[in-house]
Amino acid sequence: MGMSGISKSQVSRLCGEIDERVHAFLDRPIEGDWPYLWIDATYVKVREAGRIVSVAVIIAIAVNTDGVREVLGMSVGPSEASRSGRTFCARSRAGAAWVKLVISDATKA
Repeated sequence: MGMSGISKSQVSRLCGEIDERVHAFLDRPIEGDWPYLWIDATYVKVREAGRIVSVAVIIAIAVNTDGVREVLGMSVGPSEASRSGRTFCARSRAGAAWVKLVISDATKA
């Protein structure tokens, strides 16, 4: 990230600030009509309990009635088709009345 000589406490503080911003984004109210919703995942490697494992980053992108796209939410889980995917759909309000079409390839929501 272009920095050198950064302490562990500085890294912890920066990560805490980033976490606050991410949670604020994910918990924000979703307003307006978003009739088209895409749910998909990409897999990334993460360190978990001292091991490197592959996890799914599940993302929901919607298009409003003006054709504007927006990321509505995201979640991390063991796989796209797992319970984390279904939980994510509920949390991202994928069943809301404003959704007319949900496009997904593996989520069993």
